[in-house]
Amino acid sequence: MSFVRDALSLPRRLSYADLVVFGILGGVIYWLLLVSREWSQALQPHTVIHSEFIYLPIYTLYSLARGLGAYVISLLFTIAYGYIMAHSKRSEKFMLSLLDILQSVPIVAFLPMLVLVFVTLFPHANFGLEIASVITIFTGQVWNMTFAFYHSIKSIPQDLQDASQSYHLSKRATLWRLELPASAIPLIWNSMMSMAGGWFFLSLSEAFQYGGKDFRLPGIGSYMAMAVDQGNVPGMIGAVIAMGLMIVFLDRVLWKPLVIWSRKFRVEELSNEPEGKSFILTIVQRSELIQSINRWFVRRRRAKVGDSKAAYLAARESLNREAFEQKVELESPLRKAAGIALMVIVLGLLAYGIFRLYIVFTQEVTGAEWLTIVTDSLLTLLRVIAALLIGAAWAVPLGVIIGMNARWSHRLQPVVQFMSSFPAPMFFPVFILLFRAWGISIEYGAIVLMLLGTQWYLLFNVIAGASAIPTDLQEMFRSYKIPRASLWKKLLLPAIFPAVVTGAITAAGGAWNASIVAEFVAYGHETFAAHGIGALLSSAYNSGNYTLLGAGIFALCLMVICLNKFVWRKLFAIAQDRFALNN
Repeated sequence: MSFVRDALSLPRRLSYADLVVFGILGGVIYWLLLVSREWSQALQPHTVIHSEFIYLPIYTLYSLARGLGAYVISLLFTIAYGYIMAHSKRSEKFMLSLLDILQSVPIVAFLPMLVLVFVTLFPHANFGLEIASVITIFTGQVWNMTFAFYHSIKSIPQDLQDASQSYHLSKRATLWRLELPASAIPLIWNSMMSMAGGWFFLSLSEAFQYGGKDFRLPGIGSYMAMAVDQGNVPGMIGAVIAMGLMIVFLDRVLWKPLVIWSRKFRVEELSNEPEGKSFILTIVQRSELIQSINRWFVRRRRAKVGDSKAAYLAARESLNREAFEQKVELESPLRKAAGIALMVIVLGLLAYGIFRLYIVFTQEVTGAEWLTIVTDSLLTLLRVIAALLIGAAWAVPLGVIIGMNARWSHRLQPVVQFMSSFPAPMFFPVFILLFRAWGISIEYGAIVLMLLGTQWYLLFNVIAGASAIPTDLQEMFRSYKIPRASLWKKLLLPAIFPAVVTGAITAAGGAWNASIVAEFVAYGHETFAAHGIGALLSSAYNSGNYTLLGAGIFALCLMVICLNKFVWRKLFAIAQDRFALNN
């Protein structure tokens, strides 16, 4: 024990903050034990979801574990995929288009196959079902984060990129010291939104039933779905309260400390804004245990960097330039041949897939069905555009207010986080009752339902964009007493335009995905269906018409590709060429 204390330079006496840290660690360990016990239980043919309130706390812990597990996977995917997409000119366009398609394709089309695959891989334990649930939540989180990270890297000021090159930083050092800090603010704000997007599919992932088989998992989502099916109003209220408490907990423990911490990464020379306070940050700063461990890691990193630098200098001095050039000449043809072979394989598989789809669609999908698919796709497109415009009308001004004013940010950020994190389908029964009372058709009401799940993408991206506006630019405009209209025209709108484009892209993808549940709503014994591609896919899925389902998904992907090529890519190019801070 003394050796560990000396190695880590641990203090002789621990403060109250260290006692809190030990208490938190004990709670986390107990929580992980509960979750691991649930994951390792035997797979049951019928899952019992208890309706008593006493089960809500543990159900909340199960759902929290799935959401945080999906977030960790999303963060790793975001850094890997976004980094490659931002730095690889060959694959950038393809990866960007693929990302836009993946975020728009409804998960309901792949959920049955996903669940069946993992249940087959793990037939004797809940582990397969849990992994399928985590991946389902992952698909509601990851796209927004990846877009934000990619756009942040592309928007790094040129002088900072030149500085990293002049100091001969490696790719890993550049990622760690420049690109991750530059993307901290938008990545954290979009992470909040991504968690909310994951909760959107909570009921779908936890209350899944297919082919007469029960694949439900205990959690808030399955509890809420059972309460809605039974018309259990107290149960629905209890699920909403449990969800609210979990959201508040995440905001206090995770998101608020990260938002305050991320403010130090703003691109500016001077900032007179208060940093804010957080109990968790205070504990981290005052804990001697955490600080000692941090100092130990810093010493190890510095020693490792020093050894690597010495080895690099020695290798550079002994390097034979002619041999190095010959090695590069030998490797280049091999890399080119491998790249060409891989491309031929991918294109061959793609061509075979297109050929098989052509045979299926021409033989099993009638012309009338194709006409319905095209018409419904255009109707859903109009709803997506309407939802984007309505969302932007209030999200842009409010996002600028929250992002540029630290005081308002501290006050409204928890409120916005709380409201956005509630799964929108939980409120669908309320809106259906309002639509019926006010005589609003589901054809128009679907826009409101889609808006509930997509407007927050715009708001959180605008907040991140406004938070990154340097304070010295704001002070300069204020010192010249420039009118408010000119301030918006000359500074605010150009500065947040890249963030608005990012938010619009992710909001549009979320709207396409939300159309599945917004255009086809089941409440009690009634079904409310609008004319649209979302309702068509839901109907085809429920009736088992997988040919029509595949044709609808194909049409949706084709429309998303066209929008990406002719709208979003052009808007993003404008944002990078004319409105980025590095210009």
